[in-house]
Parts: sequence; structure tokens; C-alpha cells
Amino acid sequence: MNKNINFDLLANELDELKRQTLTEVGTADAAYIRNVIVWQRALEWGGRVLLMLGVIHPLCWLVGVLSLASAKILDNMEIGHNVLHGQYDWMNDPHINSRQFDWDIACDGKSWQRIHNYEHHTYTNVIGKDRDFGYGLLRLSNDFSWRVKNLWQFLTYLNLSMLFQWGVSYHELAAERVFMGKKKQDRMSKIDPSELKRRFFSKGGKQLFKDYLLFPLLAGPLFLWVLCGNLIANLIRNLWTSTIIFCGHFTSDVHTFSQAECENETQGQWYYRQALGSSNILGGKLFHIFTGHLSFQIEHHLFPDLPSSRYQQVAPKVQAIFARHGIAYHTGPFLRQYSQVVKRILRYSLP
Repeated sequence: MNKNINFDLLANELDELKRQTLTEVGTADAAYIRNVIVWQRALEWGGRVLLMLGVIHPLCWLVGVLSLASAKILDNMEIGHNVLHGQYDWMNDPHINSRQFDWDIACDGKSWQRIHNYEHHTYTNVIGKDRDFGYGLLRLSNDFSWRVKNLWQFLTYLNLSMLFQWGVSYHELAAERVFMGKKKQDRMSKIDPSELKRRFFSKGGKQLFKDYLLFPLLAGPLFLWVLCGNLIANLIRNLWTSTIIFCGHFTSDVHTFSQAECENETQGQWYYRQALGSSNILGGKLFHIFTGHLSFQIEHHLFPDLPSSRYQQVAPKVQAIFARHGIAYHTGPFLRQYSQVVKRILRYSLP
């Protein structure tokens, strides 16, 4: 930790920024998320209809794939991710809340909340605590010893990206060594392994049935058109989601932290760690919506339960606070951020 930073003052300024922003949260934010849900549903059902109209003209099928992929991205990023973070619990809506919401991916929402909401957001980039740093598959810093398998980790990364919803779904089971390996002695289970397996297969099975059997069968003679369309839409969603998440967490500027240096961490030091463990991506309004506003990963790590559409509003204020304290604010265009991710994966694939 940088001893030249007044961490108490930093905490006070960021706490006040959050407090002021929360006082403005209300009907406009509720209307926003409801509008996004309407658009998501329109894109989904419009896409499913267009997939079947592909028999009339292939362009209909192509537009249908893109429409369905867009719906899945919105459901995953701007809706699911943020609702499961509790960003809209204040609405007291029976469906748009972190307790009841279920998203259109293979991962069980409660499992994701335990691994992501708690572990990742509490111990961001703390080696040995945050399993999201490399997802247990990739070596992304010198904190990990090199192994021969790291030589082909770029291929591992590509496979993870294409199957990202399944990687996220399996993440907690891997951490608990449910199917293979010996469980770490210092890891306390939050749920019985048999229940983890039941939920993993139940949610994954529902997704496979819906996308690759139910809707194709409903299409009758257009079975293959719909099957292929669903497969490609899921692939697009997986690639987009993983790319945005990697750009927010694994650029060359992102720091890691040891457990020792985070002992007895104050609120200001926690904010500081979030700042150095995150990167933003520059873009327009529509781009930010389709990233779930995770293009403002810094702001999301600082304020994970703040409605995501507020991140763009607070970003300049966060940057100004960082500047006053001499803290780097990592941001850049999409291609530059993604190129840094690729370089990092390749760099640490070697000893």
C-alpha cells in the first residue's frame, strides 16, 4: 500500500460521493431497468421469430441470430449481473431483485453471488483469496509459479471465452474440488457439495433443454435453423461477456496484492485496492449498456451495489478524487485494453 496516501480522507470522499449519488437514485433508475428489460424481451422474441423466417430469406436468420445474441448479452450483463448484485433491491419489485432473479445462462445465480459478489468483490486481486484472478486456469502474474501447461494458456483462454457461461457455472465447484482434486484445508464450504452438484446440473440442464431441444423442436422442420441460431447466439454472448470482463480485470496496469499486505485493511485501503485492480473501457452510451456498464469497472468495484447506469455519472468525480490523491485511473479505448489483455496472457505463458 502507498503510505503517501491519506486513506482516511480517500474513504471519506468516496463514501460521500456514494451517499450523494444514492440520494438521487429513484424513479428514473427504476424506469431505466424496466425499459432495458422490455428491449431485451423484444430482441429475444423478435430474434426467435426471425430465426424461423430464415427459410424465406437467409438475411432474416442472420438478423435473428444477432437479435437473440443481443438479448442474451443484455440479460447477462446489464440486467442479470446488476440485478444479482442487489443494485435494484430498493425497488421492492417481486422479480427485479437479487433474491428471486434468474438469468439466461448456465450458472446458478446463488453460486455466482457467493463466488463473485462475496469473494471477488471482497478480496479483489488478493492472491489466494480471489479465484476470479485467472479463474484457476490462467497464469496472469508472477505470483503464480510457471507450469508447462501455461505454454498453451492462450488456447485455454480462447476455450474459456467460447464456453464462458459454463466456466462461470463450474467456478464454485472447481473451488470446492467437487469433482476432482483435494479440497484446501483452509477453505470453508458455504454449501454441501451434493447441493452444488444438483444446482449445477439442474440449471445447466434447463439451459441445454431450452436452447438446443425445446425451441428447435417448436420450429418443426426448421429444427436445424433454430438449433444453429441458438448455438451461435450463445457463442457471441460468451465471447462478448468474457472479453469485456477480461478488459476490466487483466490489462497490463492491473495490480495484484498479497494476503499479508491486506491484513487489517481500512475502508480507504480497500478503495485503493479496487482502484489498482480495475480498468475501464472508453465508449459511447450503447456500448456501455451492452457491457452492463462494466466498461466502468473501476466504479463498479468501488460501488458494486450502485445502479450501473449511475457509473458514467460518477466516473469523472472518481477520476478527480484519484487525481487529488495521486492514484492512477486506468482507462482506454477497447482495442488498446484488449491488446493489453492478450499481451498479459502471452507474457505469463512463459517462465
